[in-house]
Amino acid sequence: MTEGIGWRWLVCLCLALGLTGSLHADDEEAPHRPALELRVAQVSVEVDGQTEQRQLTLPYHWDRHNPGRAGRATFDLSFTLTEEPLGPWGIYLPRLGNAYEVWLNDMLVQHEGDMQQGNGADYAQVPRLVPLPAGLLERNNTLKVRVRADVGRRGGLSTVWIGPRESVAAKYAESYRWRVTGSMIVVGFSLIVGLISLSLWVTQPDLSNTARQQRDPLYLYAGLAELFWAVRVGDALIENPVLPWPWWGVVPVVALAVWSWSMGLFCMNVARWENRPAGRLMASWLMALMLASGPMAIWALGFGHPLALTAWYAALGLTFLLFGAVFLGQALRGASMPHRVVALAVLLNVAVGARDLYVFRINPTYADSTLMRYSSVVFGLGLVYIVIERFRRVSAQARDLLNNLAARVSEKERELAATYQRVEQLAREQERTAERTRILRDMHDGVGAHISSAIRQLESGRSSQQELLQTLRDSLDQLKLSIDAMNLPPGDVTALLANLRYRLEPRLQASDIALRWAVELIEPLQRLDAGAMRQLQFMVFEALSNVLQHAQATELCIEAVAAEQGVRLRIVDNGRGFDATVAWRKGLLAMRERARAIGAVLSLQSAPGRTVVEIQLS
Repeated sequence: MTEGIGWRWLVCLCLALGLTGSLHADDEEAPHRPALELRVAQVSVEVDGQTEQRQLTLPYHWDRHNPGRAGRATFDLSFTLTEEPLGPWGIYLPRLGNAYEVWLNDMLVQHEGDMQQGNGADYAQVPRLVPLPAGLLERNNTLKVRVRADVGRRGGLSTVWIGPRESVAAKYAESYRWRVTGSMIVVGFSLIVGLISLSLWVTQPDLSNTARQQRDPLYLYAGLAELFWAVRVGDALIENPVLPWPWWGVVPVVALAVWSWSMGLFCMNVARWENRPAGRLMASWLMALMLASGPMAIWALGFGHPLALTAWYAALGLTFLLFGAVFLGQALRGASMPHRVVALAVLLNVAVGARDLYVFRINPTYADSTLMRYSSVVFGLGLVYIVIERFRRVSAQARDLLNNLAARVSEKERELAATYQRVEQLAREQERTAERTRILRDMHDGVGAHISSAIRQLESGRSSQQELLQTLRDSLDQLKLSIDAMNLPPGDVTALLANLRYRLEPRLQASDIALRWAVELIEPLQRLDAGAMRQLQFMVFEALSNVLQHAQATELCIEAVAAEQGVRLRIVDNGRGFDATVAWRKGLLAMRERARAIGAVLSLQSAPGRTVVEIQLS
């Protein structure tokens, strides 16, 4: 019968938690029997349409016996029991597949994968536990294991263990912890460390480079190494890959190559070798090995030449063996503590890597677990130590900087306290000066214009005493007008012009100047505050004063319309005009200065019979 993946996970969880009391209770009814190890098998191998039968001793490593070829094999294992078992029994298979069927006494007890179609799912990645139905075992038994093996996927059959369920389950649980649970822990650890490293690379500048600010490459290399190592180790957890074989087989090889390149640069960065000629040469060689990993994996797995990948592994191992020796020697000669920590990690990984290379690529045995996936964790722990050490050093530097800064701040506070009085005094003097300047300008542009009008009336001889008195009264109105400008709503140009009309129209009539009013109701301009409104008022005063004093006009038009999210204000008279190309007089210069102060555009056009002063507000 077929057992689902979920059932096996549940069994593993129960074993890990020690929830096997029922099994122990069953075994108490019978004497304890150790598990039997079945090694001798009669095998029938089918490759390329040809079948070969012979007897052999397990384990059977398909890729070593049939390099570069796929096929199927049937293993017949016979065993005899002294008496029929009373309690539950099971079968433990450390490795088999890539697809398989398990038969006991002509009954199918477990199968996984497609026995006909190859290069699909891979069920040789994890150990298998086969519970046996009660009453199936006899005194003389035949165990038949059929496997379908793909090229380069470590298919075949290991030795087989059969016995009381708690005996084989204990062996299964131990293997499962090393090959599956341990891999999951390594993958999770590598992902966490990798993501933290990349976040540090993005956020932390390289403080050792004072010439220009850049990110610290040490965190980049560590992050890439940990993420690609998670891909490498995670391959052991994937039974149904997203790519067909052999393309999926290239992924963990390339992940190992990227990990090796990143860790090499990480180590050189810790030792400050990256800018040395030997360091640049080593970086180039690691890059070459990384680029060669894909083609070598395709050659080995796709075209059936496993020695190509073995040679690549050997070159990588020899590279790190020599590099580790030099790195360790430098660490023993008084290097920094981070250098020594990383050197210890390199030494451990080189030793374990050499062991795995021999066990999986050279030794004819059928090994089921690699230790390299666990020893690489020390690189992550070394990175954690380096990060803690750097933050400790940066914290010490920060404390020193804060102490120095506090001392300097205290000194500056004393200096500021000594100069504060002088600054306040200067500020008050500047405020008084600015206020006097404003008052004088307002008097010149406002009251001065009215007094000039009174003088002109006296000189003309046509004004009566009442008219002259009215003009002088208008001088007083000018002062009132200045006060009115302070109370105008900010940006309300229409209200400003209406207030001007109320104050100035009698004076225009006294000077025989007809006023034409063409002012629309305009939305307030929010950017014109009280100061800007006062500046605009005096610009209009200056224009009107010029008309009263110099234009000899008989008609004056004041226009104001909304235009392009602003206001266009025009003052047009029919006087004698003037030459606008010559240097501007003091009054016109004052108008231009005020326009610049409020961000307005001032333009003048003048000819005999028509003078236009235009103010564009936006």
